Amino acid sequence: MEKSGFGNDVIADLIRSGSMAGKMAIGSQWAWEHWRDGQLLSTWVEPNIMTDEGITYIMDSALSGASPITSWYIEVFENDYTPLSTNTYATPGFTACTAYDEATRPAWTEAGIASKIITNSASKATFTFNASKTIYGGALVGGGSAASTKADAAGGGKLICSSQFTTGSKSVVSTDVLKVTVTITGSNVT
Repeated sequence: MEKSGFGNDVIADLIRSGSMAGKMAIGSQWAWEHWRDGQLLSTWVEPNIMTDEGITYIMDSALSGASPITSWYIEVFENDYTPLSTNTYATPGFTACTAYDEATRPAWTEAGIASKIITNSASKATFTFNASKTIYGGALVGGGSAASTKADAAGGGKLICSSQFTTGSKSVVSTDVLKVTVTITGSNVT
């Protein structure tokens, strides 16, 4: 089963065999920070899986004239779910967490593209929890009529990628803060 998109064993095997020569890879990396009472408790970096829906959207909007989605959001999930490439906005597979103070899903505010990389590192998405929860990962979603709405799955949006913590779940308590940076990278696979 595919666990991560960019740089995983499946892609590495395809590259070694030559069957991906001259192709492009798209992936993301998720950098997380866990804060409590103004103190940084931990940081970690996770891989992702790009969804089929996300890759299709990227190709469709770039090469086939689909309307671009201009607003993207990050959500976190609270069940121990391993994301699949076949997950979609309507059927993400995970249970989105809504136990945070922010009124909507935090926006993914990108700072432009440079060297085939786009990131929200200048404006990290922030979740301020209002209850004790166990968090297992996050997802990047956008588009549709309700993409900013917490836990929405009916608004017709797109699920670009999601990331399950490989280092184990994170237990948060009320007033804990998780900050996340999602960096999406494109590269030539030769």
